[in-house]
Amino acid sequence: MALSTFVKISGITNLSDARYCSGMYVDLLGFSLEAESDKYITATQFSEITGWVSGLEFVGEFLSYDSEQVLSTLDSYPTVKWIEHDRIEPLVALEGKGFGLIYKMDLEEVRHIELEVAEKLNESGIIFHITSIHEELNEEDKKGIKLISEHCRVILSAGISAENVQELIEELNLYGISLTGGDEIKPGLKDFDELADILEALEVED
Repeated sequence: MALSTFVKISGITNLSDARYCSGMYVDLLGFSLEAESDKYITATQFSEITGWVSGLEFVGEFLSYDSEQVLSTLDSYPTVKWIEHDRIEPLVALEGKGFGLIYKMDLEEVRHIELEVAEKLNESGIIFHITSIHEELNEEDKKGIKLISEHCRVILSAGISAENVQELIEELNLYGISLTGGDEIKPGLKDFDELADILEALEVED
């Protein structure tokens, strides 16, 4: 089996999520690497989780660190090959350092970004990860996403359900989607329902 689109899972905190997502052939697992974050994963925890999975790549997720802080942090996470950041300046400074780059931006920011800027960032290989505080996307939201997806690679983590995921990917010309890992009820026990339903909706025969 395989998935029909590019999939990133954000905020991984436990082995249960990591192993399940690896078995579902997602592309990227994201880990929060800023010590101040609620989902912060230490280098030891990271090694304990990632040592059990294969066939995918790992993303270091950052909110506020500058480029030097990011690189210094990643010295302790040598298997991280991607960097996601909520700020564009550190990402631009990290171009050419050998990492895949993802710019996480809120839907409100999307409305104000100049298409020429988006195109230039796309030429640098940066993927746009669009988020929103709203659980559902209205027509104006979709119009804004589609406009930018015509100029760069977009992964979406808003308004997605098992029922609409395929339709959104096609309608909005998405490069892929991003979902969020959860917390274990107790070690080894997880409620995968929503995550599993969406991934299963994306499954295709090899």
